[in-house]
Amino acid sequence: MLEENKKKSLGRGLEALLGEDVLGDEKTAPKNTDKIKITDIIIGNWQPRKDFNAESIKSLAVSIKEKGVLQPLIVRVKDDKYELVAGERRLRASKEAGLTEVPVIIKEMSDNEVLEIALIENLLRENLSAIEEANAYQSLMTNFSHTQEKVAELVGRSRSYIANTVRLLSLPQDVQTLISEGKLSAGHARCLVGLENARDLADKIIKEDMNVRQVEDFVAKQKEKKAPETNKKTSKTKNDDILDIERNLNRNLGLRIKISPNRQGGGKVVLQYASVAELDMIINILEQKKQTHIISQNTVFKEPETTNEKFSIKFVD
Repeated sequence: MLEENKKKSLGRGLEALLGEDVLGDEKTAPKNTDKIKITDIIIGNWQPRKDFNAESIKSLAVSIKEKGVLQPLIVRVKDDKYELVAGERRLRASKEAGLTEVPVIIKEMSDNEVLEIALIENLLRENLSAIEEANAYQSLMTNFSHTQEKVAELVGRSRSYIANTVRLLSLPQDVQTLISEGKLSAGHARCLVGLENARDLADKIIKEDMNVRQVEDFVAKQKEKKAPETNKKTSKTKNDDILDIERNLNRNLGLRIKISPNRQGGGKVVLQYASVAELDMIINILEQKKQTHIISQNTVFKEPETTNEKFSIKFVD
């Protein structure tokens, strides 16, 4: 049912590009079709997919022998021939079935329109790998400036599905190959996006035959292990470079001060208080420093947290 709904949605996407009454349905061919010789049809360079399943072609050929070609091919005039725009699988099956003529709809289309239609039709293919699907979505966005929302509308998918599928293209090429070969599912692969050791984890998934939930749990544990190491490095840097400054400020100002540096050279200075009385004391000290121009005159201490162009002051219980 899901695959059927997908095809209907993609059909609507093609209909929007080709015009109404072009695609027909599974029982009736659309009107305004012509029949031309198969030998008069040439294959253009627009087809995004180069590999076609031989068994699937044979199966379609059997159906064509029994019922004929119900879904016409889309072609455009090219010199003294007809260039195929959509329907290469049907064309191959028609040749397999021994047909000499096929029904077509002849359309006038620009090169860009041909490519866009070929990409949309490519998404109708059976057994399309997640990487082929991702490349088709990416091409629609790159070559035709479609947003993820527009692509989702054309192919009958959610925007989040489009985004998650395209993200697979950020994986290392050898991991993408594993997906294309069917050794790694899209669900497994999504867990690996953004990980430095994606290839090693892909090999582990295949070797141990892990399911998606197991991969998710494993990746989560790996991230938990990495977090303390990162915090440890930050803490070491702080101890070496900033701990003395913290102590001096605590001693000289009589306040509990915590300094948190970041990797960009900036950071936070947090003034801690345990009661409203201590908060009043902190504000009084800062007001005194402001009067001596140690703190910017633009800094205001009326709220628990204030921000201007240079300072971000936060009071923490």
